[in-house]
Amino acid sequence: MNRNLLTAFCCLLPLGYGVFAQTGLSAELKTEYIPGSSYIRPEDSTKTGSKSDFKRIELNLSIPLSVKKDKEGRVKAWSMLLNGSYAKMTHRNYDTPLFPDEMLNAQVGIQHMRPLGKKWSMMMMASAGIYTDLEKIDVNDILGQGGVLFIRHFSPNLALGGGPVLTTAFGVPMILPWIYFDWKTQGKIKFKINFPEGMEAGYLFSDKFALKGVVNLSGMTVERNKNGKSMLLGYQQITAGLRPELKLNDKLTLHITGGTALLRGFSENDRKIKSIFKDKKMDDPRFASTFYAAVSLRWNLP
Repeated sequence: MNRNLLTAFCCLLPLGYGVFAQTGLSAELKTEYIPGSSYIRPEDSTKTGSKSDFKRIELNLSIPLSVKKDKEGRVKAWSMLLNGSYAKMTHRNYDTPLFPDEMLNAQVGIQHMRPLGKKWSMMMMASAGIYTDLEKIDVNDILGQGGVLFIRHFSPNLALGGGPVLTTAFGVPMILPWIYFDWKTQGKIKFKINFPEGMEAGYLFSDKFALKGVVNLSGMTVERNKNGKSMLLGYQQITAGLRPELKLNDKLTLHITGGTALLRGFSENDRKIKSIFKDKKMDDPRFASTFYAAVSLRWNLP
C-alpha cells in the first residue's frame, strides 16, 4: 500500500472497532511500550545514533443505545463509540526536532448495524474527533469521517465487507475505500484474520486460558503546523509476538503481549488530495526493530 494512503488509513482504523461488538456494553483499556530504537535516516537508509521510544495508552468503549433481535436472532443495533489514544515519545540525540513528543487521538461516533437478508448485513457510522500533537489545538485538528460497510456472511466464521468512507483528513471531503475481512476457526486450535487489525493463531488450553501468536497493525494521526502550513503526520507500526489470554471471569479478559516491533515510522503529507497518490522520492523516516510489550483488559457485558 502507498505509504501516504496508509497514513490516511490510520485515521480510519478506529472505525472498525465494534463491527461485531457485543450487544451489551464493551470496553478495552490497553497500554503499549516500545523502548528507544535507532532512527533510520530516509536519505540513505542509515541507522543513526538518534533514538525514539513509544508509550501509548488507549481506551475503546462501545455503549449500546438500542438493540433489537428479530425472530432469527439477527441484531439491529445503535451504539455510541468512544475512542481515546494518547502516546508519549522520548527522543534522544537528534540535531533538530523531527517528531512530536506527544500525540492525542480522541473521537466520538455513532454506529448502526442491521441485517440485510440472511447472508448480508450493513454497518453505518459517523464520527468526529481531535488528532493533535498537543502543541497547538485549533480547528485544523478536528477531523470527521463517516462510512457505510456492506458485509457478506459466508458462514458464522467468515465475513467479507466493503464500502466507502468519507473523511475530512485532507481539508476537503474525500472518499476512500474501506475493506473488512474476518475469518476465524472454532475448537481448541484458533486461527483468525481480521483486516485491517491483524491476525492471530493459538491454542485454547481451557475455558480460562489461551496462548496465541499475533501480528497487529496500528497507528495514530496528528495535524501539525509546519512552516505555516497544515500537515498530516501519520505514525504506523506493525508488531508481532506471543499473547497469553486469561479469562478472569465472565466479563473480564486479560491480554499480555510480548514480542517485536517489526516496523514503525512516520509519513507526512501536506493535506492535498493529489499528494497521497504521488510516489515519494525517498523513503519515509522509520526506526529499527526492537522489543514490544502490551497489556490490555477487555470488559464485556452480555
